[in-house]
Amino acid sequence: MSQPPEPPAPAEESSASAGEPPEPWRPPWVRAAKAGLPLGLAVVVAVVQVVGSTFAAHNQHGRAPLDAFGYLLLVVGPALLVLRFRRPVAAAAGTSLVTAGYLAAGYPYGPVFVSWLIACCAAVGAGHRRAAWAGLGGVYLVHVLVTFALPAGWQRAAPPAGSPWLPELGLLAWLLLVMAGAELVRFRRERTAAHRAYRQQLEERRANEERLKMARELHDILAHSLSLINIQAGVALALLDRRPEEARTALVTIKSTSKEALGEVRQVLATLRGPGAAPRGPAPGLDRLDELTEQADRVGLEAEVHEHGERRPLSAAVDLTAFRIVQEALTNVVRHSAARQAAVVLDWRDPAVLVVRVEDPGPAVLGDAGGSGSGLVGMRERAAAFGGTITAGPLPDGGFRVRAELPTPKAGSE
Repeated sequence: MSQPPEPPAPAEESSASAGEPPEPWRPPWVRAAKAGLPLGLAVVVAVVQVVGSTFAAHNQHGRAPLDAFGYLLLVVGPALLVLRFRRPVAAAAGTSLVTAGYLAAGYPYGPVFVSWLIACCAAVGAGHRRAAWAGLGGVYLVHVLVTFALPAGWQRAAPPAGSPWLPELGLLAWLLLVMAGAELVRFRRERTAAHRAYRQQLEERRANEERLKMARELHDILAHSLSLINIQAGVALALLDRRPEEARTALVTIKSTSKEALGEVRQVLATLRGPGAAPRGPAPGLDRLDELTEQADRVGLEAEVHEHGERRPLSAAVDLTAFRIVQEALTNVVRHSAARQAAVVLDWRDPAVLVVRVEDPGPAVLGDAGGSGSGLVGMRERAAAFGGTITAGPLPDGGFRVRAELPTPKAGSE
């Protein structure tokens, strides 16, 4: 039998996770060094310093000729660049000492500063600014001392003729310009990293808020629906043999309640599919209070709705929050109270606040532990998201009250 063909190997480009942010652009030599090839730059700099200094020595009269020690210094500096990522302070200090020794010996000027400046810039980029600036100041001080301060008999190179300070100031300005560029790159890198970290933190916070929102939605839907289903299932079992018609009514209620709950759960979970998945139906609101009272009536709880003031349009989020608060409060009455009556009061008289009250005369079910408390926590979180408040507690006559104050922005605003 022929063997099935092996699946093609995935492309290298697809190895990175699609959710990871793209890396910032870097020059090829920086990418090569980051990939584990720091030796390549060190070899290139060593060749530049040795060849460049050899050619520069032909046009510099009065300087000490390059000897074996001079060439050794020209090679040691670039060799220390291998440590610029793992030990940036050591690389900056070592190249500073090598460069200062080269200048103190009076050897010809040339590209001897290349390895030193690269090490100092790497130290600045790694956050070791003091070490880099100390190296810069130390090398320049040695150069000035060797050129002007030492007695003529101690100098291996002839002092410059004419006015020497203008070239020295030019050299200092050039060194400061290079270090300022390194500082600018460091600042931009740190700013980019801080912005990336802030954006990631913001995305994580939004994801956490979205998870909490969905958890509250699922809790309210399932707690309400499963409570009704549990009660109706108990009624059906009790009446199945004696009064099958009433048991049939309870089973029909279970079917309709579970169907509605499944629809709402699908609507909540659809948000996990991405921004392109639109909800299949409108979110529930206070216009569906009749459904809540009908469901409560099916399990033996007579819920009456009283409204004070003129009802006004609400934003979708506040409307959903008010509905869920009433739903959770009625569910708690069914689960934790022996009362067979409950009152839902909507007070619209304050133009800026909607007051929602759900009360029952009690008493609480004996031996009931009060549940996990997630329902009240969820109601408080919902209200707090809009600057509202929730108060819940027993009444003096033995009942229980849930009172919510919800600011009411105009419909269409969030």
